[in-house]
Amino acid sequence: MARYKRFFADIHTSSGELVTVHCPNPGSMLGLLGEGAEVRCSRSANTARKLPHTLEMIRVGGAWVGVHAQLANALAAQVIAAGVFPALSGYSELRREVAVGDGSRLDFRLAGRRGDPRPAFVEVKSVTLAAGERARFPDSVTERGRRHAERLAALRREGSRAVLLFVVQRADCGSFEPADDIDPAYGAALREAAAAGVEVLALRARVAPTGIHYQCPLTVTL
Repeated sequence: MARYKRFFADIHTSSGELVTVHCPNPGSMLGLLGEGAEVRCSRSANTARKLPHTLEMIRVGGAWVGVHAQLANALAAQVIAAGVFPALSGYSELRREVAVGDGSRLDFRLAGRRGDPRPAFVEVKSVTLAAGERARFPDSVTERGRRHAERLAALRREGSRAVLLFVVQRADCGSFEPADDIDPAYGAALREAAAAGVEVLALRARVAPTGIHYQCPLTVTL
């Protein structure tokens, strides 16, 4: 598989045909682009699309790694609605893509939790990078991610609940940590946000050809 122009990838099908597919991941995909790696793609029924296929997952070692960043948001919404992730259970209202000032948007605003009148602002990050059994983020320098951490810290200081939720799209990791060697400024911003009261949470998902499924919370090491 070869990736280029950020959102394009060339893959070979099982019959040997070379196909260009949409790559729905804005990161570097560090550690995922090995030659000859097995991949899975979906096909859209929308005939107006220039590229009908979308890259969904790449097999690394014994695990499928989900590379569709928006599926992390979809899974987070499902988990919150189902109440199976204890740290974010009990909310009756969920709004998506919420404006929070200065042109910024965060993924979710939660409300309606019994005993807690505060709104909860949640930003979701899709994680594909790993070092051994440690999931890591980011896989490239992320100015946008740093701004999100700072915005959440500001919201927390204003009295809201603020959460950074890392969705690890691979089942071979047992913990989460910031990738300071890749983006030390992001690691510093994450720790500053946590010191300001932003909750840094992580969950693990099992990715399979049948879909993406929530598994469990992960320990976060800052």
